[in-house]
Amino acid sequence: MIVAVPKEIKTHEYRVGLTPAGARALVEDSHRVLVQIGAGTGAGIEDADYEAAGAELTADAAELYAAAEMVVKVKEPLPAEYPLLRPKQLLFTYLHLAPDPKLTQALLEREVTGVAYETVELADGFLPLLHPMSEVAGRMSVQIGAHLLQREQGGKGQLLGGVPGVRSARVVILGAGTVGGNALRIAVGMGADVRIIDIDSRRLAALDDHYGNRIQTLMSNSQTIEEEVRGADLVIGAVLVAGARAPILVRRSLVAAMTAGSVIVDVAVDQGGCVETIHPTTHDQPSYAVDGVIHYGVANMPGAVSRTSTFALTNATLPYVRRIAGQGLAEAAKADAALHKGINTLGGKLCSRPVAEAQGLNWSPCPL
Repeated sequence: MIVAVPKEIKTHEYRVGLTPAGARALVEDSHRVLVQIGAGTGAGIEDADYEAAGAELTADAAELYAAAEMVVKVKEPLPAEYPLLRPKQLLFTYLHLAPDPKLTQALLEREVTGVAYETVELADGFLPLLHPMSEVAGRMSVQIGAHLLQREQGGKGQLLGGVPGVRSARVVILGAGTVGGNALRIAVGMGADVRIIDIDSRRLAALDDHYGNRIQTLMSNSQTIEEEVRGADLVIGAVLVAGARAPILVRRSLVAAMTAGSVIVDVAVDQGGCVETIHPTTHDQPSYAVDGVIHYGVANMPGAVSRTSTFALTNATLPYVRRIAGQGLAEAAKADAALHKGINTLGGKLCSRPVAEAQGLNWSPCPL
C-alpha cells in the first residue's frame, strides 16, 4: 500500500502524522511511504530522518495526495485540502465531524473513506487513539489557565497555588475522563483548590481514593455546575461523548455570573464545546473575553508541544496503520471491532450515528 504523510496546514499545527520509526516499520512491511518535505520540521524531525527510514520525499501536496492510497494525518482536512481528496482514498486522522458539516459533506461528496482516530473505541469504552492527545491536552489546560489568570493576560491576577496567607485559585473541572483526570493531576500538583464534576460515581470514587481530601469530587447536575462554576477562578471543560457533539453544560447566563478575569479553557471545543460562549481559536490568537471572562478555545492544543505529541500519537496509531496497510481496511475492521467503530464515512455514505444526529443527516451501518 502507498501510505502518505502530508504537512499539516492548520495554523500553528506542528505535529506530523508519522515518525521516522513508524515510516521504517511500514517500509519493512513492504509498503511505500511518501512524506511531504518539511512535514516533520515543527516536531524536530528532519527530512533526512524520513529518508534514512526508507520514506520517499515530495514537495508537492497534490502529487502526494494523488499517489496515496491511505493518508495518515493529525488534524482534519481544511477546505484548501478538500480538492486533493479522491474517491476510495482512505483518510486516517482526527476528524471531529459532529460540529463540522462542511467537512462531512466534502468527505461524502468525494466518497472518501474517513476513519477517525477519536471514534476508534474498545469494548469497555476506552478510546486508544484519542487517549494520548487527551493526556497532553488535559495537562496543558491547567498550565494555560494559570498563565491566562495573570493580569497582563486579562486575568484577575490570581496565582494558581496561592501563597501562605492567601487562598489558592479555585479550579473546577467538568468531566473526569482522560482530559479531566490529567488536568486534575496538574492542578493538584500546582496547589490549586480543585473540584471535579462527573456523572460517573465510580470514577469519582477512584479519584477520591487516590487524592483524598486534597480534592472535592461532585456528582454532575445543573445545580452543582451552577454553584461551582459561579465561584471558579478557572473552569476546565473536559466533557466527551465519543463521536458526538459535546453537551453544553455552561450557559451564557452562567458565564456572565462569573467574576471578571476568571478563565475558561474548553478542551471539548473540537467537539463543539461544553461552554455556550466558546468558539474555536488558534495558537496565534488563542483567547478572547465574554462578559469579562477569558475564554481559551484552541482546538489543537497538543500542537504546541508537537514533539511530545507526535511521538505519543504514533505510538498509538502505528499498530492500526500497519494492520490497515497489511490487510486492507475491510479485513482489518472485520477482525477489530474497535477499528470498525472508527469508520465515519465510506463510499459516499455516512456511517456514524452520532455525527448524523448532530447534523440531521441520514446514516447507515458500515457494510464492512
